[in-house]
Amino acid sequence: MVNRMQFYVDGSWVDPVLVKTTWTLNPATAEKLYQIALGSKADVDKAVKAARRAFESYSQTTREQRMSLLANIIEIYKDRAKEIGDAISDEIGAPVAMSQQMQANSAIGHFTSTLEVLKRYSFEERIGSAVVVREPIGVVGMITPWNWPISQIACKVAPALAAGCTMILKPSEFAPTCALIFAEILHQAGVPKGVFNLINGLGPEVGAAMSEHRDIDMISFTGSTRAGVDVASRAAPTVKRVSQELGGKSPYIVLDDADLEKAISGCIETIFLNSGQSCDAPSRLIVPDSKMGEVVKIAKNVAGRYRVGHPRAAGTDMGPVVNRVQWEKIQALIQQGIDEGATLIAGGLGLPNGTDQGFYVRPTIFADVKNEMIIAREEIFGPVLAIIGARDENEAIQIANDTPYGLAGYVFSGSTERARKIGRMLRAGNIYLQGASLDRAAPFGGYKQSGNGREWGRFGLEDYLEVKSVAGPFSADLRT
Repeated sequence: MVNRMQFYVDGSWVDPVLVKTTWTLNPATAEKLYQIALGSKADVDKAVKAARRAFESYSQTTREQRMSLLANIIEIYKDRAKEIGDAISDEIGAPVAMSQQMQANSAIGHFTSTLEVLKRYSFEERIGSAVVVREPIGVVGMITPWNWPISQIACKVAPALAAGCTMILKPSEFAPTCALIFAEILHQAGVPKGVFNLINGLGPEVGAAMSEHRDIDMISFTGSTRAGVDVASRAAPTVKRVSQELGGKSPYIVLDDADLEKAISGCIETIFLNSGQSCDAPSRLIVPDSKMGEVVKIAKNVAGRYRVGHPRAAGTDMGPVVNRVQWEKIQALIQQGIDEGATLIAGGLGLPNGTDQGFYVRPTIFADVKNEMIIAREEIFGPVLAIIGARDENEAIQIANDTPYGLAGYVFSGSTERARKIGRMLRAGNIYLQGASLDRAAPFGGYKQSGNGREWGRFGLEDYLEVKSVAGPFSADLRT
């Protein structure tokens, strides 16, 4: 049975310093699932002390020791992946097949990718007369979101373990169970006590305490841009490293030579995946003005095929969004789009047909959207797509870049070379051409208000390393 009323600190399950709880809800029914304990600054202090003690020895482990640890975690995780997928489905409303195949299995992908990087990574190199050494940064505070909960945990924990860091994780209170199971996996895999610690809690309490803590050397945060600004502000007085993966309003450019059926279907499948609750979702579809009529017809037909229903029901394409606050925000923004004069071609306000409880949103598409409209500017974080017309590819690029965000960009063309050219002109950290998806060995992160730093693969490992230059006489051999 998953331990929801204690925290994992210094290799053991411990009671909170103060007794405080909250309910986790099932978004498919709006009913209570179970209670979880909430932490405080005192719990954070205990976890940081444990992590600081453990850093002295864990930072000195060998590459081979850390490789063995990652391999153990991967094998044990595989036995519990289905359990994790089921928990994620129950807590965020993702269709259970998608939750097991994409959500739960993503963690295996991140650990496997990190293990491969660790096998080859050079922690020392000769530059001129000096040796440059890359060492673990220290104690890391990790604050993770609910939308891809285990994926975001794994893509932080795996490289931190590989680098030799110790850590404190605060998962989202809306999707806590996968993190609690994950703590059990790490314990079984032999992670030394104090290396990994978990404190459940609220952002303004536990997250703030971690951001401000003088003995935490780095904060890795994934969440909204608003919350990211708060984390960075609180971290500034201690001059700790802050790595952030934040919001997005990603453009999906379809050029005039593209296969429209394939391109539009691909965009809609991506924006509606996970009920639109992905930071890199392509929420702005930019198409040639001359093709708008055809695009609208295709988009309406594709949206009409989506089956919204209970995450455990066979044939469900889309479940609910995570909670009432998110549902009400999405409803308000759909109303805003109507008020601004955009053309509603699919979906709209209220619950989808066949649902009378839970936080379900109708798969919604607006056409004739102008890029200055709120629905084209603000991250909705739901299954809402804005179709914007452009005179030519130059205007399409201008519209795409006219956003405070820069996490992802998508380009679809009849010519891969043309798509690649346009992709190079987009101000975003992740570009997807012709329906491709990124490899976990490649870096993931954003420009502008979508964040800083990079996760995944070699770049993810390097985020957890400090660089030291050592000048002096050295032998020809370097420790790698």
